[in-house]
Amino acid sequence: MFDINNLLRENIKNLTPYSSARDEFQGEASVFLDANENAYGSPLDQPYNRYPDPLQLEVKKRLSKIKGVPPPNIFLGNGSDEAIDILFRSFCNPGLDNVILVPPTYGMYEVSANINDIKIKNVPLTTEYQLNIEGIAEAIDEHTKLIFICSPNNPTGNSMNRDDVETLLVNFNGIVVVDEAYINFSRQKTFIQELTEYANLVVLQTLSKAWGLAGLRVGMAFASEEIIAVMNKVKPPYNINEASQQLALEALQNVNQVNNWIKETLIQRDKLVLELKNQDFVMDIYPSDANFILVKTTDPKGIYDYLVQQGIIVRNRSKIDLCQGCLRITVGTPDENNILLQTLQNFK
Repeated sequence: MFDINNLLRENIKNLTPYSSARDEFQGEASVFLDANENAYGSPLDQPYNRYPDPLQLEVKKRLSKIKGVPPPNIFLGNGSDEAIDILFRSFCNPGLDNVILVPPTYGMYEVSANINDIKIKNVPLTTEYQLNIEGIAEAIDEHTKLIFICSPNNPTGNSMNRDDVETLLVNFNGIVVVDEAYINFSRQKTFIQELTEYANLVVLQTLSKAWGLAGLRVGMAFASEEIIAVMNKVKPPYNINEASQQLALEALQNVNQVNNWIKETLIQRDKLVLELKNQDFVMDIYPSDANFILVKTTDPKGIYDYLVQQGIIVRNRSKIDLCQGCLRITVGTPDENNILLQTLQNFK
């Protein structure tokens, strides 16, 4: 049975988090003389001389209305990468514990594990890019704390079988992290709806993809109040700056615009797939639930180098296991996609 106290590192259990000035006071005031800020303002003619809300409550309230999740179940990070790192630092003892990854998958899980000196157990996806449930079960031991699942997966683009993920949630006493960075483009529903069912579930999302805010670096984690409380305890006091908070709040008012972009992206993705299938050097295009496609080609390096020479940048994933020969191509605007297709017609 899942018990967060059995997973937490002892030093995190006993950690007294840094208490900032804005943690100690909440409410309305007219004179702030508590945080050693520059009282005269900032050169930007904006109130950036004041420290931001350390818990980003206004942003969480807005997200709560959109996602249907109470603010205490939401963590905001400097990109999803911060949430990933904090999960390692909170639950995994360096040099002792391990994490299960299912490659090919998002590379930051491995990087963060290595930074935190956490052993990695790789259980590759099947040839259909689905979870190897039996292999994962065999890899789990008493020191396995986290399993990372990217769905829709990067770089393959497909969603994981929902029943398989739920099997892990039911049978694994550690934390299952479902990374849904591309969920807005998917036919599969989010696992956020399952938070009340599984105490060991963490769902990662981001404002970087469908919301078009990659430059602001705002990632989200949704989980039980217990897990979110631990993440807030470990994070730096002001991990989301004031500019990012205010711009995120403004952007989150525009749900209809984002939904229209998503619809257009899916239309363009289908068109791009149809056109690329006509190219002689394309061997296969894998089904995608994301805003990119994985294309197996006869000459990935040659095509990649040729496109670079033409000022077009895609991602060469051909050196990754199970992605041999593959290029990952993001779905662009109609004009960008047409430039790509016209350029590829001249590739020999």
